[in-house]
Amino acid sequence: MAQPSQAAGGLASIPALLHRNATEYGDRPAYREKEFGIWQSWTWKETETEITNLALGLINLGVNEGDFIAIIGRNRPYMYWSMVAAESVGAIPVPLYQDAAAEEMAYVLDHCGARFVIAEDQEQVDKVIEIQDRLHQFEHMIYLDPRGMRKYDHSRLHEFAHVQEQGHAAREEFTPELRRREAKLDYASTCVMLYTSGTTGKPKGVVLSNRNVIESAKNSAEFDHLRGNEEILAYLPMAWVGDFIFSVGQAYWCGFCVNCPESAETLTVDLREIGPTYYFAPPRVFETQLTNVMIRMEDAGKLKKRMFDYFMALAKKVGPSILDGKPVGFGDRFKYWLGNLCVYGPLKNTLGFSRVRVGYTAGEAIGPEIFDFYRSLGINLKQLYGQTEATVFITVQPDGEVRSDTVGVPAPGVELKIDDSGEVFYRSPGVFEEYYKNAESTASTKDAEGWVATGDAGFIETDTGHLRIIDRAKDVGKMADGSLFAPKYVENKLKFYPNILEAVVFGNGRDQCMAFINIDLSAVGNWAERNNIAYTSYQELAGHPKVLETIRDHVEEVNRSVAQDEMLSGCQIHRFLVLHKELDADDGELTRTRKVRRRIIEEKYEDLIDALYGGKDEIYTETEVTYEDGRKGSISATLKLIDAAVVPVATQKVAAE
Repeated sequence: MAQPSQAAGGLASIPALLHRNATEYGDRPAYREKEFGIWQSWTWKETETEITNLALGLINLGVNEGDFIAIIGRNRPYMYWSMVAAESVGAIPVPLYQDAAAEEMAYVLDHCGARFVIAEDQEQVDKVIEIQDRLHQFEHMIYLDPRGMRKYDHSRLHEFAHVQEQGHAAREEFTPELRRREAKLDYASTCVMLYTSGTTGKPKGVVLSNRNVIESAKNSAEFDHLRGNEEILAYLPMAWVGDFIFSVGQAYWCGFCVNCPESAETLTVDLREIGPTYYFAPPRVFETQLTNVMIRMEDAGKLKKRMFDYFMALAKKVGPSILDGKPVGFGDRFKYWLGNLCVYGPLKNTLGFSRVRVGYTAGEAIGPEIFDFYRSLGINLKQLYGQTEATVFITVQPDGEVRSDTVGVPAPGVELKIDDSGEVFYRSPGVFEEYYKNAESTASTKDAEGWVATGDAGFIETDTGHLRIIDRAKDVGKMADGSLFAPKYVENKLKFYPNILEAVVFGNGRDQCMAFINIDLSAVGNWAERNNIAYTSYQELAGHPKVLETIRDHVEEVNRSVAQDEMLSGCQIHRFLVLHKELDADDGELTRTRKVRRRIIEEKYEDLIDALYGGKDEIYTETEVTYEDGRKGSISATLKLIDAAVVPVATQKVAAE
């Protein structure tokens, strides 16, 4: 596939886009951040000044072209400025997950050989100091928040504001050098290096060029008609490719405003205050929001609850059709309009979605029931399918062609193909340059013609051209009778229920499916309080007989739904248990983007899986856990193993070839 050799609109880098925005949209807001309850704002012109001063300060500090600069912190304008300043001086920004433990950071910092680190606060500084003896190329660290830093050794520590001040003071000396470096940047220059979540092993450094980022931002912005007056809320991890393309790539291409919340605790309030027009969230966020809605409705009075149930049933019936502009009878339209006044409008306002024109979810498959719930409210929520290696976009859903069971058509500039094994391949201008220091993985993922193996199994519908993803190719298997095994399909149905936070389904090569389930503590805890059920811990609540009975009802309802799918009816759950602890990234059971690490869970809880398949009624288990401060401990419990009713189906055998 021929790659664009010319920069889009003659703009070859993110710093070039910054200069254009400062020149053409100088007084338009570029960033907002809420601090101490007040929104602070920076225009594009002010943003260019902030970034230029930081870039000059980095040159003054000794940053060379080709250096790696690690960036650790939550979504703040200063952190985004750091990434653009790094590229401006010819360095390569490497954002890290802020909630990663020091040990996880050690691997990334050592692998990329970061000479410089820009950290948000004392917590992040302490993590780097803890591991600095193992980082042979590390030289200097810049910190943003000076609180608690006064008594630290500042021989290699520098305050962010001071670096900017020193850069500004030396502007006459270093501006020619900065301009020289910026002028060298082109489409082939590295824009950012992002590490994969490491679902199956060590994270890999994905090198993305300016071509990858700018072409992907341009094509996707044109597809959804994004404009310079969009408002987005930047709250997802900066180390994740989704945040980078929305909060940097598209923001700089379109010139729209990036809003940063005050904290995770104020996110809901900040979301309502900003009222984004363009919104992105992974399925977990939408699941949590839906759980909170259902909890509130359980606490509501009878009349309010009855009205909610009536209008939501109507919304489920006609809402998506009205959203897509399809014909709906006058009576239903009028009732939906009334529902919008009484229920949908206030609910969207509470969620912060009143102004959303385009909403996306990705990262993993979203349960169709959850997806349909939001669209029934009139929220233009769509799915996209993407990867870090694709600079996000592989497929997108055009307006009017949005369905819960597909991930849409190829994004602009993307080609798709399905190989004989059912694995999805793509190529596009967004295809990554390489895995850093990993030529073997690069060659096994991307062939000489630019085709990339996604690792996902799927097929393209012949009549619509839409792609359907079945599951991760490595997770899709066959039951003992030859029928298809696709665990994610069943897990997403389970997670539709507010009481269920996470689910892991087993069954590959076996005659039956079993499941581990995590309850949602906020939803189940709310139920316990309303029913005067006392509990002291997650573990006690997870083992309560009434909770287990409720979860069994959910599992059996999912079984009835799965039984209706001819291809996947063999994936019904015969037995399950409710885990005594939440699956946790700190314990290695989830990635930092909340994806299940199946192989690790299978190894760690092998005794529980064997007990489920062995027909036991209960099992005693001890599990090692990691506390927030990094200490290790263990928890023990006797778990009940629960049988669930399944729906008999005439299984269509698939020849195991």
